[in-house]
Amino acid sequence: QVQLVESGGGLVQAGGSLRLSCAASGRTFSIYALGWFRQAPGKEREFVVGIDWSGRSRSYADSVKGRFTISRDNAKNTVYLQMNSLKPAVTAVYYCAADASVVLTTDPEKYDSWGQGTQVTVSS
Repeated sequence: QVQLVESGGGLVQAGGSLRLSCAASGRTFSIYALGWFRQAPGKEREFVVGIDWSGRSRSYADSVKGRFTISRDNAKNTVYLQMNSLKPAVTAVYYCAADASVVLTTDPEKYDSWGQGTQVTVSS
């Protein structure tokens, strides 16, 4: 497993942008697929975006396509989530997760390690 720490959350107005970061510890960071999930009050945790170990394969939830971008820097053991054109509906706690599987998955049950989460609040 790896230890994950998210940062970059905060309060932003609708239409604004935020960049979340997730720093990982552990020398095997580069072999993990990484995902961002979010959970709003009273709702289940949902998949937002994921990236495979190589960075060549990405998967986006339909609701964020064209506005969110995931990237990773294996040299820095960090994965990023750039969020643009933010809407109040995306307000949630955002979690970074790591999965040692080869195949990128949207299923949160497949992810082995989780960060503590970072709050993203978009005001109207």
